[in-house]
Amino acid sequence: MGVTGAQGQAEWIVNAAAGTPVPEAELRGHMTPELLEACGGPGGFNSGFGGLARLVVDRTVVSRPDLLQAAVSSGAERYRLTVHVNAAGLMDWLRLTPDQAPPPTWEHLDGPIAALGTRVSFVAAELDPSGALDVVHGVDADVLRPVGSAFKLYVLGALAQAVHDGRASWDEPLAIRDEWKSLPSGRLQDRPAGAELTLAQFADLMISISDNTATDHLIHHLGRDAVHSQLELFGHLQPAATIPFLTTRAMFRLRSVRYPVLAEEYLALRSEQERTAALAALERLPVPEVAETWTSPRMIDRIEWFASPADIGRALAGLHTLGGPEIDRAMSLDDGGLNLDMSRFPTTWFKGGSEPGVVTLNHLARTAAGQVLVVSVMVSDPDEAPVTLEVASRGLAVVRGAFHLLEQP
Repeated sequence: MGVTGAQGQAEWIVNAAAGTPVPEAELRGHMTPELLEACGGPGGFNSGFGGLARLVVDRTVVSRPDLLQAAVSSGAERYRLTVHVNAAGLMDWLRLTPDQAPPPTWEHLDGPIAALGTRVSFVAAELDPSGALDVVHGVDADVLRPVGSAFKLYVLGALAQAVHDGRASWDEPLAIRDEWKSLPSGRLQDRPAGAELTLAQFADLMISISDNTATDHLIHHLGRDAVHSQLELFGHLQPAATIPFLTTRAMFRLRSVRYPVLAEEYLALRSEQERTAALAALERLPVPEVAETWTSPRMIDRIEWFASPADIGRALAGLHTLGGPEIDRAMSLDDGGLNLDMSRFPTTWFKGGSEPGVVTLNHLARTAAGQVLVVSVMVSDPDEAPVTLEVASRGLAVVRGAFHLLEQP
């Protein structure tokens, strides 16, 4: 195809944006199937890039054989373009995000934070030399909120702790089991029972594409009590709100089967022991068939995983303290669209969470100067679901602004 490395693919993107619509065959010659799907297929790619004026590369920020980040412009608009290629030279990661001027003060960021929704919590913090969270700016930072899939940080922590304690290893194989499968997001639910992955591979999928089946396999393999312990080890201030810890399979059944009767029956159980037994019984039942995903919030303040932005900040800090290449890889595979200047923020971690009524964005970034920074944004509404893509887009602008303010000396 005459294109080599990230530099060549970035040049192709610049040229392709000026010549949309790009034929599907040409797109597949430059992008992995997974990336093309994530872009919304050929239609999504052409729609997104077709609305731009001609792209011009203003400067290259980072250039490696496998990765290139550049500041680009399209008419009067400025963007940051990031391209990553796999071993075969195909793009497996592509970001084009607005390159906005950072807010000059925290007060200038408070308005955009409040505008995210009727119920918003936020924290921006730096890790001190001991790894503790030093909050720089917060809005209801200690208020408990539903977090969606961000709960998977605690599952990753439980796995990392088990490895640290010698009770597990990252390269340990684990076979897929039908009785531990869940519903998407993810793709492991489509793999046959008996297929083996390493625990590190389960972790990568759980974090990078929020694979629910990978998550439930790790919860069952480690034990629910291990995840309960991790809530406390990571400094969660109200762990009882999330105990017993739900698997995604149980959550889907409570939210979709005989709703709201089954959910109310579960909530009527008062003791942890009764609820744990009820969850085990639900998990033994077949995966529920959800013909149509619900679009309105369903008991997000009653049956969920809960944490405050500061709790999530401490969880990210705990993962950073545990350290290791496996954690760093899992948390870095997807930045959630943040696309920070990599010359200033060479490492970015991300785990978000969303469902009707819930949007959370949780990031950790290491600066070129060695600072470790954390930002968490939580938006929820128990009555009306915010438009996820719209809230996430505006939320990412808030997160970018917060990191720039945190980086200032």
